[in-house]
Amino acid sequence: MAMLTHDRIERHTGLMVTLILVIISFGGLVQILPLFSDREVTEPIEGMKPLTALQLEGRDVYIREGCHVCHTQKIRALRTEVERYGHYSVAGEFVWDRPFLWGSKRTGPDLARVGGRYSDAWQMQHLLDPRSLVPESNMPAFPWLFEREVSARHTARKLRVQQALGVPYTDAEIETAAEDVAGYTEAEALVAYLQQLGTVIPRR
Repeated sequence: MAMLTHDRIERHTGLMVTLILVIISFGGLVQILPLFSDREVTEPIEGMKPLTALQLEGRDVYIREGCHVCHTQKIRALRTEVERYGHYSVAGEFVWDRPFLWGSKRTGPDLARVGGRYSDAWQMQHLLDPRSLVPESNMPAFPWLFEREVSARHTARKLRVQQALGVPYTDAEIETAAEDVAGYTEAEALVAYLQQLGTVIPRR
């Protein structure tokens, strides 16, 4: 009887696809639904603050320039990774991130804990001429970031959208957002973003 049923399912593609989708959906719900009630996954870790207007603009530069294609922002709980990069990544660090920038390929090192590891001057020089600091680097230079000023045209709107999505920006921060980024170059904004990465969890 079991053989007949199995044979019937395999011979009817529509039935087989339907049953596969039902099984995958059930398995997905079993894994995903409990996470909605897990505070470690849904709430920010203690001491975490929203990105400043300048850091948020820097994050947009980071995305636009494709930095996340070569650099991950997710340290796995493996000894080799923790010893090299620092404390493993935890879900509470990413609750305000849209989109997530975990990445999947490490052409360059993971940046999840890069904040404060190097000075602002080092980061700026590294963007301008990576091989002047790391001779074996294959990272491209980004000289145009030093020539362009951050556009404040949509900064307040970006913060307003983030606020609507649950990021705790105040109305006062939104009102002054355009002023807070005025006069900064895109390189400075990007460095401001990099310098806060992973700094909520103290370095060992």
